[in-house]
Amino acid sequence: MKKDFSPFKNESDCIQIGELNIENRVDRISIFGSVDITLDKEGQEVAKELKAIIDSTLAEMEKVDLPDKIAVAPVEVVDNPFK
Repeated sequence: MKKDFSPFKNESDCIQIGELNIENRVDRISIFGSVDITLDKEGQEVAKELKAIIDSTLAEMEKVDLPDKIAVAPVEVVDNPFK
């Protein structure tokens, strides 16, 4: 991975790969957007980076006794103070 990403450890890590955003939370990982994995060396690196993020996420999940489902608090939207 280009950046150290420790799943479920904080509320601040964010990785962008192409137009794909991967955001860290203490109770979830949010993935949104899109990215092209092309059939070339660049696409291979993108695929490896995504795989590393998923692998590290699964490794963290396998370390704990997971509940069947958690209640995810809704995201609070606030006005932009810089407008």
